[in-house]
Amino acid sequence: MDFIYPKANLIAGVDEVGRGPLVGAVVTAAVILDPNNPILGLADSKKLTEKKREKLFVEIQEKALCWSIARAEPEEIDNINILHATMLAMQRAVEGLSITPDFVLIDGNRCPKLSMPSQAVVKGDSLVQEISAASILAKVIRDREMVELDKVFPEYGFAKHKGYPTAYHLEKLTLHGATEFHRKSFAPVRLVLAMKG
Repeated sequence: MDFIYPKANLIAGVDEVGRGPLVGAVVTAAVILDPNNPILGLADSKKLTEKKREKLFVEIQEKALCWSIARAEPEEIDNINILHATMLAMQRAVEGLSITPDFVLIDGNRCPKLSMPSQAVVKGDSLVQEISAASILAKVIRDREMVELDKVFPEYGFAKHKGYPTAYHLEKLTLHGATEFHRKSFAPVRLVLAMKG
């Protein structure tokens, strides 16, 4: 299925990574690609190998007209919930662009409040190049943060599961308790905190 682009000159794509994990920020990216400087191989970041993502990460930053990374921290997620925190992080990514887009395409089924027209695109990371590029930037940044967090808390295995609620992560969470970077409002973390009281 081909996506029909809106009639606009400067289109930004926006995507998020990290709505599901129990730990760390939700990371968003916004990208305006340069039509005269195409990037080959853009796809949904989850479908690319880590090596390919890292290569595209550099290429996107070099070739895009502009790009921006933003986030919402665990405290914000706990205060306003993951959906609102994701929308907030998306707003921040768009506001962080050095060029103001005419139109914004958002991965998923809802748009944050923006000062320019926007459209939500379900499976946008597979259909829209700009969203694919944003998904790659956000994923590489978040994965790197999990690798760094793994060095501080090696017992949780963050580098491996990236904070998602795998059986291994849940087991270690029960064993060691929550770190300051865990999302306290997420059920598995909430349960552990209640148990450790």
